[in-house]
Amino acid sequence: MAKTTLNIPDPLFRELKRRAISRGETMSNLVAEYIRRGLEQKPKAEKLPPLPTYDGGAFLVDVSDREALFDVLDEERYGARHEVRDKD
Repeated sequence: MAKTTLNIPDPLFRELKRRAISRGETMSNLVAEYIRRGLEQKPKAEKLPPLPTYDGGAFLVDVSDREALFDVLDEERYGARHEVRDKD
């Protein structure tokens, strides 16, 4: 059995002492029982709130269409659509 020192707030210490006396147990046995109970409990899973959703409207470009995507990006960068010219 290991011995240790715990810093317990005075009101909690008085309550532990009162309970130990009323149960006819030592404080060590009572604290060990409470620790054992606490360790046996599984933490309750917290239900998280749902994530917010937003309606962004209709898609402005088909991202699978590379040229259309580049046109939109160029428009945002340069302010006007640029024609893609073939190097033929």
